[in-house]
Amino acid sequence: MDSLDDLDPKYRVILCDIWGVVHDGGHLFPGAQERLLKWKDESRHIILLTNAPRPASSVQRALDRLGLSRDSYDAISTSGEAGISALTHPPRPVGFLGLEDDREDLRSRGVTIISSNYAELACTGLNDRYDDPEQYRDMLAGLAQSGVVMHCLNPDRVVIHRGRREACAGALADIYEAMGGHVLWYGKPHGPIYDYARSLAGNPPLEEMVAIGDGLPTDILGAAKYGIDAVYVSHGIHAGEPVPDDFASTHRLGDWHPILTVEGLA
Repeated sequence: MDSLDDLDPKYRVILCDIWGVVHDGGHLFPGAQERLLKWKDESRHIILLTNAPRPASSVQRALDRLGLSRDSYDAISTSGEAGISALTHPPRPVGFLGLEDDREDLRSRGVTIISSNYAELACTGLNDRYDDPEQYRDMLAGLAQSGVVMHCLNPDRVVIHRGRREACAGALADIYEAMGGHVLWYGKPHGPIYDYARSLAGNPPLEEMVAIGDGLPTDILGAAKYGIDAVYVSHGIHAGEPVPDDFASTHRLGDWHPILTVEGLA
């Protein structure tokens, strides 16, 4: 296969990453919507699979604002949905680290957020005050010393926002784990988000599924660990870098490799 135009008809379900593949946080990438609509015309099932720490409804509203037609996909599976479920079953008060919009999203879905004396912390990312994960080190050290469990609702370490690299919740969770803190991860590359996405598509056989994404440690590794094929979008967060030669061996994936590398969906 030389291009996405040649995508095998056996792939009836496409799990497509959003940020870095469909848009850059401010604009749709040229040709992305057209590609999704073409696949829909071929009767493929399109599930947008994202590590956004928000409910699917919030992600959908953001895509609406960017101009992505709802006709171009069937459903959205987010890491936020998985995290919210964990934080509300059973319901209990938790701390919060992230943007105020994310805080309100969690509250609207029944998550009880308190400001002190909590045993668990919902982390959706950096806040509005500090944009460098290292600036959170002292705060995280105190939480780790107190035994606070961090729920990381976005395993991404970085995204490209309108051409600028921005750190995500996963970067904070990495620091926390290195300090000995306990982190519970939601989203790619972990299995539950794929299970949920698969259920949204009617639980097809794995061989009929393909993932498309730009994150090697999230999209590509997640697909490999789940046992499905993947297309690597190289011009996302890895800025044109190829899949490393030792990717499969490093992660004990046997001879697994992406079926195709492309610059984008166009």
